[in-house]
Amino acid sequence: MKIIITLLFFLIGCTLGSFFHVVGYRLPKGESLLKPKRSYCPNCHHQLQGKDLVPVLSYLFSFGKCRYCKRPISVSYPILELLTGTLFSLSFHLFGLSYQLLNALILSSLFSIILISDLEYLMIPDEITGVGVVLFILVSLIENGWISTLYSLGNGLFAFSFMYFLMLIGNWLFKKESLGGADIKLMFLVGFLLGPISSLIVIFLSSIIALPIAIILYQISKEHVIAFGPFIMISLILLYFFQVNPILLLQTIFSIK
Repeated sequence: MKIIITLLFFLIGCTLGSFFHVVGYRLPKGESLLKPKRSYCPNCHHQLQGKDLVPVLSYLFSFGKCRYCKRPISVSYPILELLTGTLFSLSFHLFGLSYQLLNALILSSLFSIILISDLEYLMIPDEITGVGVVLFILVSLIENGWISTLYSLGNGLFAFSFMYFLMLIGNWLFKKESLGGADIKLMFLVGFLLGPISSLIVIFLSSIIALPIAIILYQISKEHVIAFGPFIMISLILLYFFQVNPILLLQTIFSIK
């Protein structure tokens, strides 16, 4: 039975992944998600039909090309659909039917949208972070009540403030903007969910993961700007999904006995 439900979550995730791609692509441009057209080809702007919108399969059956203009469709569409489906199914596998599952599904959804918006436009719309904050607060209120939620809000404020402090130092050292405001706001989510110590670990881990990508991009195109939001989300998901104990992790890293 669990296998069937896991598969169901995978299919739901793939379907929502297609929608999240639209959100991540349109919202930063200020476009409506429904008007003037629902889903359309980004090349010829022809409105897509139902047969064009089946997650992954439509891309495969059309050989990665638009049925109307025959121009290639970005592989990011099926990749994001499969990624979201995998995260949704993994969420259920790890947490079952629980409040943690709700948080994991929200995290997976935010990650999918942020991945597209930040990589495509180097920005994360405030609406995305804002909706995430509201949803996490609602889950916390239902699960833990007011006192625990206020404590989590304090943790979020700590992570936000610490990231803002790092930005000020970076701006002073490099004489230019070192961190985007959206990344700082994203850290509020990290602090709210994980607490202060794990927030610091997320900053460290995301920097380590992003470093080789930044070096490669610089060598290829001399690009000095990198989308940091996805790396924050990757680190957050790793720590939350696998319920990493921050104290044990620090002991492992620094060999503290």
